[in-house]
This record gives sequence, C-alpha cells and structure tokens, in this order.
Amino acid sequence: MSAFNDPDHPAAAPDAKPTLPSGPTPSADAQVADAAPGNWVDRAAPRAVRPYLRLSRIDRPIGTWLLLLPCWWALGLAVAAEPASARPETVWIAVGCLVGAFLMRGAGCTWNDYTDRDIDDKVARTRARPIPAGDVTPRQALIWMVVQALLAFLILLTFAPLAIVLGVASLGLVCIYPFAKRFTWWPQLFLGLAFNWGALLAWAAQTGTVPLASVLLYGAGIAWTLFYDTIYAHQDREDDALIGVRSTARLFGRATQRWLFVFLASAVTLMGLAVLFALVSASPLVLVIALAGVWAFGWSLAGQIAALDIDDAAVCWRLFLRNRDTGLLPAAAFAVAALAAIML
Repeated sequence: MSAFNDPDHPAAAPDAKPTLPSGPTPSADAQVADAAPGNWVDRAAPRAVRPYLRLSRIDRPIGTWLLLLPCWWALGLAVAAEPASARPETVWIAVGCLVGAFLMRGAGCTWNDYTDRDIDDKVARTRARPIPAGDVTPRQALIWMVVQALLAFLILLTFAPLAIVLGVASLGLVCIYPFAKRFTWWPQLFLGLAFNWGALLAWAAQTGTVPLASVLLYGAGIAWTLFYDTIYAHQDREDDALIGVRSTARLFGRATQRWLFVFLASAVTLMGLAVLFALVSASPLVLVIALAGVWAFGWSLAGQIAALDIDDAAVCWRLFLRNRDTGLLPAAAFAVAALAAIML
C-alpha cells in the first residue's frame, strides 16, 4: 500500500481535508475516557471542583509519577556520587519534588487542554475533558493553571539558586509542548525535554551543580519519554490522522517496535553512562547497586516491547501505565546506592 493510500502514513493525512468525527458533547458528569473507572474524583469529589481536578488529571496520577521519577533518579544518584552532600534538606528536596511535580503536572495539563480545546472535541478519548464538555470556560482554566504554577513556584523558591533558575527556564518548554504536534512529527521529543527537566533541577537542588552525569540522566529520561509516549500516542492514531495532528506513533506506524528498541537502547546506555560518570570514585558496591537499577529498567522496557500491540488501545494504555513501575526501578536502586554510600 502506498503512503497516499494509507491513512496512517505521515504523508497521507495532514494535507487532506478529512471528515471529522462528530457527536454530541458529553454531559458535564461524563467520565473522561482514559480515567480509571470509579476513580475518587468521579466518586467522591464535590461536583463544583470536579472539572478542575480533571483538568489537573488528578484522577490519573501516572503523569505525576512520570514527571517526578527523573527528579528522584537525579537526587539519589547525586547523593550516591557525593554522600557528603546528604543533609536534612535532602528529604525536603525529595518531598518538594513530589509536591512540585504534582502541581506542575496539573498546570501543564491545564495548559495543554486550553491550547487543545478546539482539537479535543474531535477525538473520542478526549471529548469528555472539562473544556470541550463545557464544564469550565477557557478563562477559568487559565486562572486555575496560574494558581497551580504559583504554588509550585513557592516550593521552587526553597531550593538552591541554580535550581530556581532551572525551574523558571523550564517554563519555555512547558509552553511550547502543546503546539509541537502542529509543526513536527516528534512532539514526544518536546514532551521529553519538558518532562525530564527535573533531572537537572533536582541535581542542582542537592549539589548546586549540573555535572555531565545529570545531563546524561536527562538524556536517558528523554529517550524513555519517547518510548512510553509513542506507545501512548497509538491510542489516538486514527483520530490524529483525521484531524492532522502529528505524533511519533503515526510517523513510525508498523515500524514502532524497532524504534522503541532504539529508544530502549538509548535510555539504558545514557543512564548507564550517567551512573559510571557519577560513581567513578564510589565503592564497587555502590556502583553495582546503581547499575542493577539500570539493568532492571532495561528489562522492564524490553518486556513492554514484547507485549505491545499497536492496534489494541487497551494494551497501549496498560503498557503506558506500567512505566511508573519501570521508572521506580532505577529510582529505588539509586536510593539504596545513596544510603550505601553514606554508610560506607
């Protein structure tokens, strides 16, 4: 089949004028398609605040995990590399990253929904989101976004000066990401640049520096994001083709698994190099513990490739969710390595 006959091929859809999906706008109480059935927002949250919680994706915590985990990678590896830097504030950095990731993920999702408000009502999975459903106005969404971002900024102000500068600089990536799918086939790359910035920020918060190891860890996170968000994007491949939205899922098509292997190899290689550069002077035990986390991370990604069916949206969603546990593997290993480095 040629590219011009294949609606999933990148060359086929953007310049066409397809018939857009139509249907009634969901009711204000309709459950968002990719939220877990019976989640606490739908079940227990007051109706007045429910749309705002949905804008922040509080009913889907996976995004907070994916934003948080590179921060914890960096914090653990930074302490393992410089155990003398461990101090009571290190615990606050870990907690601050958690709260900050929660808030900034919410602000970023709100901004994404605001910029995509004319697209989401044409995609089956996103049609029930608060703005296209009419639960909140675009102006209300912007106000909610600013509130979340300001609260996150207050937390950022408790970190080291370099971390504050890095945190403010990340706003440019956050602002650009929602528009990336309109001008590039690689919006997942822009997501990776934004979502893994915490690897640089957390390292700077702990040590006041941004060494090569933190940059390599940042690169590993970007490759990981390309991996999991390509899987995620296959859920919307057909709708995206209809409305001309670009993604790596559409770009790769049937070659997706080969590309995922490239991203796996890149993520594992870069993370392994980050460990080696960071722990070049550490004890062998600390190094082995940290590398074990990289090894487990790689095997978890390999398992996802083996289980992937790009034509089954439920499988894609389930594998995407698995990345919380995948990312926790090196986070746990780096934390144990840090404790070992402190005690040795």
